[in-house]
Amino acid sequence: MSSTRFQMVVRRVVKPLGAVALLVAMVMYSTHACSRKIAPGKVPARPEPSPQGWTTHVVHRVTLPGRAEVPGTVASVTLVQIRAKIPAHVQRVLVSAGSVVTASQELVVLDDREIAEQLAAAEAQLRQAEAEYRRTRGLFETRATTEQMLLAAETARDAARAQVDRIRVMLSYTRVVSPLTGVVTDRRVEEGDLVSPGQALLSVYDPTQMRLEANVPVRLVSRIHVGEVLDVVLPDLGEVRKGTVQEIVSEIDPATRTQTVKVRLDNPQGLRPGAFGRLRVLTDPVDTMWIPERAVQRVGQLELVRVWASEGRLLQRLIRTGRRENREVEVHAGLDDGELLAVPAGGS
Repeated sequence: MSSTRFQMVVRRVVKPLGAVALLVAMVMYSTHACSRKIAPGKVPARPEPSPQGWTTHVVHRVTLPGRAEVPGTVASVTLVQIRAKIPAHVQRVLVSAGSVVTASQELVVLDDREIAEQLAAAEAQLRQAEAEYRRTRGLFETRATTEQMLLAAETARDAARAQVDRIRVMLSYTRVVSPLTGVVTDRRVEEGDLVSPGQALLSVYDPTQMRLEANVPVRLVSRIHVGEVLDVVLPDLGEVRKGTVQEIVSEIDPATRTQTVKVRLDNPQGLRPGAFGRLRVLTDPVDTMWIPERAVQRVGQLELVRVWASEGRLLQRLIRTGRRENREVEVHAGLDDGELLAVPAGGS
């Protein structure tokens, strides 16, 4: 066999063997067949140090009185809607919505020219009737006329006097005044408007007497009593104030199965009609857990806390929360009684 042919045979044999050897080496490397094996077992966890500036909090489950919060609306105990009593044009509007007014202060002036003319005519008729009465009485005293004529003159005088009084009352209606000391709201007219009897002009409410009106479900009404003091949550002010139950409307709304409860607020400062509020009604006791609000970390829509595990590790735990009060948050799920939380010190 020539050397050239021998070399060709070697190449045909060695190349496939080399490829197989390389493949075997790669398989052994990837499966760590040549590495020293470690026997299975548990590796003790090293306790993590407490984060700097953090404290701990033990979770406790406590039994507290249950409560439900019923939405309601703030209203004034005294709200007067002022309406026109005569047909006339609006001459002047002296106040705006939000103006503070006193009792008997002039609010709206109506055109009184026509009524003033009627009053002048009625007063002229009254003077004529009084003169006729005096003349007839003088004749009656001298027996120159009958008692029937005297009675007719007296009746005419009294009718003329009543007509003057009636028109004077109508004239007073052209000066619309405030019936109480309070705040103007809901202004509905402008200068030049033609108003008719019964048309609303504006409203005035007393800011010193405010209450919450809430439609309470029938199942909770039995837990409320007139004269009872309840908590009223006012989100706009970020406060919880006390209120006394004034009235429980006996009628049940057939659409919502609720009854209206009116609660007089002890402190009306800063409140305005129409503001939102919630009435707290006590229910059966419930088991609950509360933790510091600063212990909760929010990531998007998720709420997380850091919990110390039994091995000394600090783990993140997903929780579900509820109400928030006094910088604490109620936990509905995710924690157990006795667990230890890591809480940032200070802050809110």
